[in-house]
Amino acid sequence: MRVARSLAIGLTLIIAASGCTASEPSLKEATAELQKDTRLLQEAFKNPLNKLRILQGADKDIPCDKDKFKRVMRATADYERTNEPLANHLERAQTLMENRLARELGYKLEFDSSQNEAEDGRFIYGTKENLGIKVTVYVAPESPTWRLHATTSCLSR
Repeated sequence: MRVARSLAIGLTLIIAASGCTASEPSLKEATAELQKDTRLLQEAFKNPLNKLRILQGADKDIPCDKDKFKRVMRATADYERTNEPLANHLERAQTLMENRLARELGYKLEFDSSQNEAEDGRFIYGTKENLGIKVTVYVAPESPTWRLHATTSCLSR
């Protein structure tokens, strides 16, 4: 009985200690994921009517802390407004982007119900916590409809 209890306590301590020493992702891992997300966005918005523009690719290290760097991706895309009320257009554009981010790209989204009826634009926030990536999308009432900004955390190479 003593041996079993000692083993259980020992395993618990090992598991707890390993959780405390979990390492952050490398810049290389986060960059690869962000570049993959960029390619998937390009595939998802390949329709010329969406007018996807990659304004800044995740291809340059940006210094952000002592011996640490981050990568940034910025893009815009459009969702043509049909003859519909602005609130309906924004709702559809927001839902479409949320579905793409969550289902196709694997971001965990933060929902803000206070924006539901906003006609001056809406924000979508998502994360890939295990890779240190955050995305913010502004859904605008004017063209371009979507303005994306994704960034990695400040990470070691």
